[in-house]
Amino acid sequence: MRWVFVVVLVLHGLIHLMGFAKAFGYAALPQLTQPISRGMGLLWLLAAGLVLASANTFVTAPRLFLLVGSAALIVSQLVISTSFRDARFGTLANVLLLVALIVRFASHGPFGLRAEYAAVTRSELAASVRSPLVVTEADLKPLPAPVQAYLRFAGAVGQPQIVSFRATFRGRIRASATAPWMAFEAEQHSFFGPLPSRLFFMDATMKGLPVDVFHRFVGEAATFRARVLSLFTMVDAKGPEMNRAETVTLFNDLCLLAPSRLVDPAIQWESIDARHARARYTRGAQTIAATLVFGEAGELVDFVSDDRTATSADGKTFTPLRWTTPVWDYRAFGPRKVMTFGEARWEPTTGSFAYGEFQLQAIEYDVGLTK
Repeated sequence: MRWVFVVVLVLHGLIHLMGFAKAFGYAALPQLTQPISRGMGLLWLLAAGLVLASANTFVTAPRLFLLVGSAALIVSQLVISTSFRDARFGTLANVLLLVALIVRFASHGPFGLRAEYAAVTRSELAASVRSPLVVTEADLKPLPAPVQAYLRFAGAVGQPQIVSFRATFRGRIRASATAPWMAFEAEQHSFFGPLPSRLFFMDATMKGLPVDVFHRFVGEAATFRARVLSLFTMVDAKGPEMNRAETVTLFNDLCLLAPSRLVDPAIQWESIDARHARARYTRGAQTIAATLVFGEAGELVDFVSDDRTATSADGKTFTPLRWTTPVWDYRAFGPRKVMTFGEARWEPTTGSFAYGEFQLQAIEYDVGLTK
């Protein structure tokens, strides 16, 4: 859908060149029956340039598209109105451009989920303080043997304890085992202060339409919202079940992307065997449990919890299900090593299935902290 719109804009812009060519006698163009002065021909040329520029900025500069696209819409419709009998069908393309501007304003303007994500991220960054603690071998001694091995494998020993990270992902997600996949790009900020927080913003595509998804977990309340075309709410999930589910997700992120935090006193560990350890994690009023599974090299290969619930399509119903996140393809990011590919899976009695596939693109630690 996105590229279809770009093609329509490009064709729309090129067609405007006909008015310029007619005005300056570069082509006869009998289909344009009304005379066009040279001054108006220059306006047709300006409209062509603005429409073509709006096609470019629609892809490369979303915020600039609002300015360029608005100018293109005004000038294009102005010149069309002067030769409306010949150029009236160009109005249809301008209607599409107007719709795109409305959607882009909803997405990138001050009232969208993206703006809220950015604002809360700035607030959390301003409140975060760098940790003076460095993870040592002494910190590892109370932990189960496979957890110790994992922290060594991940490069946590000898490094400052992580306070925050920013990660970007690509992947695909679906609502059920039979639902179509939706491609997405996502950005996440997590902060590990006295009460850890998680902010996850996703740009997804459903049946060719853009969908904004925002998971917000700050303070005691977690929310999960999704809007089609940045305008129409399709999911608005919140409440005790959501708070608990997001606590599990936050702990999962901590294990996979910030393993130096596994020495925190908020986690109670139980040894199982050489490849498994049990954890109970407390955040605020929530305490959840998970089993961690480790590989031969010491890497974390799976995370299993029965304390997370699957959310219905409208975000109103929550169903307890076993949740697992098998991961692989570890890679070094500076001195730290983390997984780069993982799945999110539900384990209903009808059979396990992946509902999310995540490819880590980049991760930065403690970036943007001012204190």
